Amino acid sequence: MDETYYLRFGAGRKQVEDRPIPAGIQNLSWSGDDSPFSYSKLPRLIIELRQLVSDVEPDLIHAGPIQSCALIVALAGFQPLVSMSWGYDLLRDADRSWLWRQVSQYTLHHSKRLITDCQTVSTKAIQLGMPMDRIVTFPWGVDLRKFNPGKYPPVGEHSFTLISTRSWENIYGVGVLAKAFVKAANQDQRLRLVMLGGGSKAAEVREIFERGHVLERVDFPGQVSQSDLPGFYHMADLYLSASHVDGSSVSLMEALACGRPVLVSDIPGNQEWVEQGINGWLFKDGDVDDLAEKILMSAEQQQELTIMSAAARQVAEKRANWEQNFPLLLDAYQAVLSEG
Repeated sequence: MDETYYLRFGAGRKQVEDRPIPAGIQNLSWSGDDSPFSYSKLPRLIIELRQLVSDVEPDLIHAGPIQSCALIVALAGFQPLVSMSWGYDLLRDADRSWLWRQVSQYTLHHSKRLITDCQTVSTKAIQLGMPMDRIVTFPWGVDLRKFNPGKYPPVGEHSFTLISTRSWENIYGVGVLAKAFVKAANQDQRLRLVMLGGGSKAAEVREIFERGHVLERVDFPGQVSQSDLPGFYHMADLYLSASHVDGSSVSLMEALACGRPVLVSDIPGNQEWVEQGINGWLFKDGDVDDLAEKILMSAEQQQELTIMSAAARQVAEKRANWEQNFPLLLDAYQAVLSEG
Protein backbone atom coordinates (compact mmCIF):
# COMPACT_ATOMS: atom_id res chain seq x y z
CA MET A 1 0.00 0.00 0.00
CA ASP A 2 1.61 3.22 -1.18
CA GLU A 3 -0.72 5.76 0.45
CA THR A 4 -2.68 5.96 3.67
CA TYR A 5 -5.68 8.23 4.25
CA TYR A 6 -7.28 9.23 7.54
CA LEU A 7 -10.96 10.02 8.08
CA ARG A 8 -12.76 10.58 11.39
CA PHE A 9 -15.79 12.06 13.11
CA GLY A 10 -15.59 15.20 15.17
CA ALA A 11 -12.17 16.39 14.01
CA GLY A 12 -13.40 19.98 14.18
CA ARG A 13 -14.40 19.76 17.83
CA LYS A 14 -12.10 20.42 20.75
CA GLN A 15 -9.58 17.61 20.78
CA VAL A 16 -8.02 15.87 23.77
CA GLU A 17 -5.60 13.94 21.54
CA ASP A 18 -2.45 15.96 20.98
CA ARG A 19 -0.43 13.51 18.90
CA PRO A 20 -0.08 14.67 15.30
CA ILE A 21 -1.05 12.47 12.38
CA PRO A 22 2.12 10.58 11.35
CA ALA A 23 4.05 11.83 8.36
CA GLY A 24 2.85 10.54 5.02
CA ILE A 25 -0.79 10.10 6.08
CA GLN A 26 -3.30 12.34 4.33
CA ASN A 27 -6.23 13.70 6.33
CA LEU A 28 -9.49 13.63 4.33
CA SER A 29 -12.12 16.27 5.04
CA TRP A 30 -15.87 15.63 5.05
CA SER A 31 -19.03 16.83 6.80
CA GLY A 32 -18.51 14.37 9.64
CA ASP A 33 -15.47 16.36 10.73
CA ASP A 34 -17.28 18.84 12.95
CA SER A 35 -20.04 16.91 14.71
CA PRO A 36 -20.65 13.66 16.58
CA PHE A 37 -22.20 10.67 14.85
CA SER A 38 -25.97 10.19 14.70
CA TYR A 39 -28.04 7.79 12.63
CA SER A 40 -30.01 10.68 11.14
CA LYS A 41 -26.84 11.61 9.26
CA LEU A 42 -26.34 8.17 7.71
CA PRO A 43 -27.76 8.90 4.23
CA ARG A 44 -25.54 11.96 3.75
CA LEU A 45 -22.45 10.29 5.21
CA ILE A 46 -22.88 7.21 3.01
CA ILE A 47 -23.12 9.38 -0.11
CA GLU A 48 -20.04 11.35 0.90
CA LEU A 49 -18.07 8.20 1.70
CA ARG A 50 -18.92 6.69 -1.66
CA GLN A 51 -17.64 9.84 -3.35
CA LEU A 52 -14.43 9.75 -1.31
CA VAL A 53 -13.94 6.09 -2.17
CA SER A 54 -14.42 6.91 -5.84
CA ASP A 55 -11.80 9.66 -5.62
CA VAL A 56 -9.22 7.81 -3.52
CA GLU A 57 -9.80 4.21 -4.68
CA PRO A 58 -8.50 2.57 -1.48
CA ASP A 59 -7.40 -1.06 -1.39
CA LEU A 60 -9.14 -1.54 1.97
CA ILE A 61 -10.80 0.47 4.71
CA HIS A 62 -10.10 -0.04 8.40
CA ALA A 63 -12.93 1.40 10.52
CA GLY A 64 -14.39 1.42 14.02
CA PRO A 65 -16.36 1.56 16.28
CA ILE A 66 -18.69 -1.12 14.95
CA GLN A 67 -22.05 0.70 15.12
CA SER A 68 -20.84 3.98 13.61
CA CYS A 69 -17.72 4.27 11.45
CA ALA A 70 -17.59 0.61 10.42
CA LEU A 71 -21.35 0.60 9.83
CA ILE A 72 -21.10 3.49 7.37
CA VAL A 73 -18.47 1.63 5.35
CA ALA A 74 -20.59 -1.52 5.33
CA LEU A 75 -23.72 0.39 4.24
CA ALA A 76 -21.73 2.16 1.54
CA GLY A 77 -21.01 -1.28 0.09
CA PHE A 78 -17.23 -0.99 0.15
CA GLN A 79 -15.05 -4.09 0.33
CA PRO A 80 -12.76 -5.17 1.83
CA LEU A 81 -13.73 -3.75 5.20
CA VAL A 82 -11.53 -4.41 8.24
CA SER A 83 -13.60 -3.51 11.28
CA MET A 84 -12.07 -2.62 14.64
CA SER A 85 -13.87 -2.98 17.94
CA TRP A 86 -13.34 -0.31 20.58
CA GLY A 87 -14.39 -2.72 23.33
CA TYR A 88 -17.48 -0.94 24.58
CA ASP A 89 -19.16 -1.15 21.16
CA LEU A 90 -19.49 -4.94 21.42
CA LEU A 91 -19.33 -5.50 25.17
CA ARG A 92 -21.97 -2.85 25.98
CA ASP A 93 -23.62 -1.24 22.96
CA ALA A 94 -24.40 -4.45 21.07
CA ASP A 95 -26.79 -5.38 23.91
CA ARG A 96 -28.50 -2.01 24.23
CA SER A 97 -31.50 -3.13 22.18
CA TRP A 98 -32.64 -5.49 19.44
CA LEU A 99 -31.80 -2.80 16.86
CA TRP A 100 -28.26 -2.28 18.15
CA ARG A 101 -27.69 -6.02 18.06
CA GLN A 102 -28.90 -6.17 14.45
CA VAL A 103 -26.65 -3.24 13.49
CA SER A 104 -23.67 -4.95 15.15
CA GLN A 105 -24.33 -8.24 13.39
CA TYR A 106 -24.82 -6.53 10.03
CA THR A 107 -21.48 -4.75 10.29
CA LEU A 108 -19.64 -7.89 11.40
CA HIS A 109 -21.22 -9.89 8.57
CA HIS A 110 -19.86 -7.37 6.06
CA SER A 111 -16.38 -7.29 7.59
CA LYS A 112 -13.60 -9.35 6.04
CA ARG A 113 -11.70 -9.15 9.33
CA LEU A 114 -12.42 -7.91 12.84
CA ILE A 115 -9.59 -6.49 14.96
CA THR A 116 -10.06 -6.87 18.72
CA ASP A 117 -7.76 -6.03 21.62
CA CYS A 118 -8.64 -8.86 24.01
CA GLN A 119 -10.18 -12.32 24.12
CA THR A 120 -13.25 -11.02 25.94
CA VAL A 121 -14.23 -8.87 22.95
CA SER A 122 -13.42 -11.67 20.50
CA THR A 123 -15.70 -14.06 22.38
CA LYS A 124 -18.52 -11.52 22.22
CA ALA A 125 -18.00 -11.09 18.46
CA ILE A 126 -18.24 -14.85 17.97
CA GLN A 127 -21.51 -14.85 19.93
CA LEU A 128 -22.78 -12.21 17.48
CA GLY A 129 -21.95 -14.46 14.54
CA MET A 130 -18.43 -13.41 13.52
CA PRO A 131 -16.43 -16.47 12.38
CA MET A 132 -13.43 -17.13 14.60
CA ASP A 133 -11.06 -17.38 11.63
CA ARG A 134 -11.90 -13.79 10.63
CA ILE A 135 -10.97 -12.33 14.03
CA VAL A 136 -7.48 -11.01 14.77
CA THR A 137 -6.86 -10.46 18.48
CA PHE A 138 -4.00 -8.47 19.98
CA PRO A 139 -3.64 -5.52 22.39
CA TRP A 140 -2.54 -2.36 20.65
CA GLY A 141 0.22 -1.83 23.18
CA VAL A 142 2.25 1.26 24.04
CA ASP A 143 5.65 2.73 23.30
CA LEU A 144 7.79 1.02 25.93
CA ARG A 145 10.60 3.51 25.44
CA LYS A 146 8.33 6.43 26.31
CA PHE A 147 6.35 4.65 29.01
CA ASN A 148 9.01 3.21 31.30
CA PRO A 149 9.63 3.00 35.07
CA GLY A 150 11.64 6.22 34.89
CA LYS A 151 13.90 7.80 37.48
CA TYR A 152 11.25 8.91 39.92
CA PRO A 153 10.25 6.49 42.70
CA PRO A 154 6.92 6.77 44.58
CA VAL A 155 6.79 9.62 47.08
CA GLY A 156 7.29 7.44 50.17
CA GLU A 157 6.13 7.10 53.75
CA HIS A 158 4.55 10.53 54.24
CA SER A 159 2.04 10.23 51.41
CA PHE A 160 0.51 7.63 49.13
CA THR A 161 -0.47 8.88 45.69
CA LEU A 162 -3.16 7.34 43.49
CA ILE A 163 -3.59 8.25 39.83
CA SER A 164 -6.60 8.06 37.52
CA THR A 165 -6.28 8.83 33.82
CA ARG A 166 -9.73 7.83 32.56
CA SER A 167 -12.35 10.25 31.24
CA TRP A 168 -14.86 11.50 33.78
CA GLU A 169 -17.80 9.57 32.38
CA ASN A 170 -20.21 6.97 33.80
CA ILE A 171 -18.77 4.17 31.68
CA TYR A 172 -15.45 4.58 33.50
CA GLY A 173 -17.01 4.45 36.97
CA VAL A 174 -15.70 7.87 37.93
CA GLY A 175 -18.38 8.28 40.62
CA VAL A 176 -17.42 4.94 42.19
CA LEU A 177 -13.77 5.98 42.23
CA ALA A 178 -14.50 9.37 43.79
CA LYS A 179 -16.71 7.94 46.56
CA ALA A 180 -14.19 5.19 47.34
CA PHE A 181 -11.37 7.72 47.62
CA VAL A 182 -13.42 9.85 50.03
CA LYS A 183 -14.09 6.82 52.22
CA ALA A 184 -10.46 5.70 52.20
CA ALA A 185 -8.95 9.18 52.55
CA ASN A 186 -10.98 9.88 55.67
CA GLN A 187 -9.32 6.85 57.24
CA ASP A 188 -5.76 7.44 56.00
CA GLN A 189 -4.44 11.00 55.91
CA ARG A 190 -1.52 9.99 53.66
CA LEU A 191 -3.74 9.38 50.64
CA ARG A 192 -3.58 11.74 47.68
CA LEU A 193 -5.32 11.45 44.31
CA VAL A 194 -4.31 12.81 40.91
CA MET A 195 -7.20 12.86 38.43
CA LEU A 196 -6.12 13.66 34.90
CA GLY A 197 -8.44 14.68 32.08
CA GLY A 198 -12.05 15.69 32.52
CA GLY A 199 -15.53 14.94 31.26
CA SER A 200 -19.26 15.46 31.63
CA LYS A 201 -19.25 14.31 35.27
CA ALA A 202 -16.80 16.99 36.41
CA ALA A 203 -19.27 18.89 38.59
CA GLU A 204 -20.56 15.69 40.18
CA VAL A 205 -17.07 14.42 40.93
CA ARG A 206 -15.92 17.67 42.52
CA GLU A 207 -19.08 17.76 44.64
CA ILE A 208 -18.34 14.26 45.95
CA PHE A 209 -14.85 15.32 47.00
CA GLU A 210 -16.12 18.56 48.54
CA ARG A 211 -18.87 16.86 50.54
CA GLY A 212 -16.33 14.30 51.71
CA HIS A 213 -13.93 17.06 52.87
CA VAL A 214 -11.03 15.75 50.74
CA LEU A 215 -11.03 18.23 47.88
CA GLU A 216 -7.70 19.72 48.99
CA ARG A 217 -6.10 16.27 48.65
CA VAL A 218 -7.07 15.84 45.00
CA ASP A 219 -5.09 17.36 42.14
CA PHE A 220 -6.75 18.16 38.79
CA PRO A 221 -3.98 18.73 36.22
CA GLY A 222 -6.49 18.62 33.35
CA GLN A 223 -5.62 17.12 29.99
CA VAL A 224 -1.87 16.61 29.83
CA SER A 225 0.25 16.05 26.74
CA GLN A 226 1.53 12.64 25.72
CA SER A 227 5.07 13.82 26.40
CA ASP A 228 4.18 14.77 29.99
CA LEU A 229 1.98 11.75 30.75
CA PRO A 230 4.76 9.30 31.79
CA GLY A 231 5.93 11.75 34.45
CA PHE A 232 2.53 11.62 36.14
CA TYR A 233 2.65 7.82 36.28
CA HIS A 234 6.15 8.08 37.78
CA MET A 235 4.88 10.29 40.62
CA ALA A 236 2.14 7.82 41.60
CA ASP A 237 2.26 4.80 43.88
CA LEU A 238 -0.83 3.11 42.41
CA TYR A 239 -2.96 3.36 39.26
CA LEU A 240 -6.76 3.26 39.65
CA SER A 241 -9.53 2.48 37.18
CA ALA A 242 -13.17 1.80 38.07
CA SER A 243 -14.27 1.26 34.46
CA HIS A 244 -17.42 -0.80 33.96
CA VAL A 245 -16.54 -1.77 30.37
CA ASP A 246 -13.12 -2.22 28.79
CA GLY A 247 -11.15 -4.29 26.39
CA SER A 248 -7.39 -4.01 26.83
CA SER A 249 -7.23 -0.51 28.26
CA VAL A 250 -4.39 1.57 26.82
CA SER A 251 -4.11 3.58 30.04
CA LEU A 252 -3.81 0.34 32.02
CA MET A 253 -0.99 -0.76 29.71
CA GLU A 254 0.69 2.64 30.11
CA ALA A 255 0.62 2.29 33.89
CA LEU A 256 2.03 -1.24 33.77
CA ALA A 257 4.75 -0.13 31.36
CA CYS A 258 5.71 2.62 33.81
CA GLY A 259 6.03 0.01 36.54
CA ARG A 260 2.96 1.13 38.45
CA PRO A 261 0.99 -1.54 40.32
CA VAL A 262 -2.72 -1.24 39.50
CA LEU A 263 -6.06 -1.48 41.28
CA VAL A 264 -8.86 -1.94 38.76
CA SER A 265 -12.40 -3.28 38.48
CA ASP A 266 -12.76 -7.04 38.05
CA ILE A 267 -14.28 -6.87 34.58
CA PRO A 268 -13.14 -9.52 32.06
CA GLY A 269 -10.92 -7.16 30.05
CA ASN A 270 -8.92 -6.22 33.16
CA GLN A 271 -8.76 -9.82 34.35
CA GLU A 272 -6.67 -10.62 31.27
CA TRP A 273 -3.96 -8.24 32.53
CA VAL A 274 -4.01 -8.26 36.32
CA GLU A 275 -2.80 -11.11 38.51
CA GLN A 276 -3.94 -10.57 42.07
CA GLY A 277 -1.09 -9.67 44.38
CA ILE A 278 1.48 -9.98 41.59
CA ASN A 279 1.15 -6.82 39.50
CA GLY A 280 -1.92 -5.35 41.14
CA TRP A 281 -5.37 -6.06 42.53
CA LEU A 282 -8.96 -6.33 41.32
CA PHE A 283 -12.01 -5.01 43.15
CA LYS A 284 -15.69 -5.83 42.65
CA ASP A 285 -17.01 -3.73 39.77
CA GLY A 286 -19.14 -0.87 41.08
CA ASP A 287 -18.45 -1.69 44.74
CA VAL A 288 -17.38 1.49 46.54
CA ASP A 289 -16.67 -0.30 49.82
CA ASP A 290 -14.47 -2.96 48.22
CA LEU A 291 -12.47 -0.35 46.30
CA ALA A 292 -11.98 1.76 49.42
CA GLU A 293 -10.83 -1.26 51.43
CA LYS A 294 -8.30 -2.23 48.77
CA ILE A 295 -6.98 1.32 48.50
CA LEU A 296 -6.28 1.23 52.24
CA MET A 297 -4.79 -2.25 51.98
CA SER A 298 -2.44 -1.27 49.16
CA ALA A 299 -1.24 1.81 51.06
CA GLU A 300 -0.02 -0.50 53.82
CA GLN A 301 2.10 -2.59 51.44
CA GLN A 302 4.84 -0.19 50.40
CA GLN A 303 7.56 -2.84 50.30
CA GLU A 304 5.40 -5.25 48.30
CA LEU A 305 4.66 -2.50 45.80
CA THR A 306 8.32 -2.33 44.84
CA ILE A 307 8.25 -6.00 43.86
CA MET A 308 4.92 -5.55 42.10
CA SER A 309 6.37 -2.64 40.13
CA ALA A 310 8.88 -4.96 38.47
CA ALA A 311 6.14 -7.50 37.73
CA ALA A 312 3.98 -4.80 36.16
CA ARG A 313 6.77 -3.79 33.80
CA GLN A 314 7.41 -7.43 32.88
CA VAL A 315 3.78 -7.87 31.82
CA ALA A 316 4.00 -4.79 29.62
CA GLU A 317 7.25 -5.93 28.02
CA LYS A 318 5.78 -9.35 27.28
CA ARG A 319 2.35 -8.36 25.96
CA ALA A 320 1.98 -4.57 25.55
CA ASN A 321 4.87 -3.76 23.22
CA TRP A 322 3.44 -1.70 20.35
CA GLU A 323 6.41 -2.39 18.08
CA GLN A 324 5.92 -6.14 18.45
CA ASN A 325 2.12 -6.09 18.23
CA PHE A 326 1.65 -3.69 15.32
CA PRO A 327 2.91 -6.14 12.63
CA LEU A 328 -0.09 -8.36 13.41
CA LEU A 329 -2.30 -5.61 12.02
CA LEU A 330 -0.26 -5.41 8.84
CA ASP A 331 -0.48 -9.21 8.52
CA ALA A 332 -4.26 -8.94 8.76
CA TYR A 333 -4.32 -6.34 5.99
CA GLN A 334 -2.17 -8.54 3.77
CA ALA A 335 -4.36 -11.57 4.39
CA VAL A 336 -7.46 -9.64 3.38
CA LEU A 337 -5.85 -8.25 0.22
CA SER A 338 -4.56 -11.67 -0.81
CA GLU A 339 -8.11 -13.05 -0.70
CA GLY A 340 -9.03 -10.76 -3.62
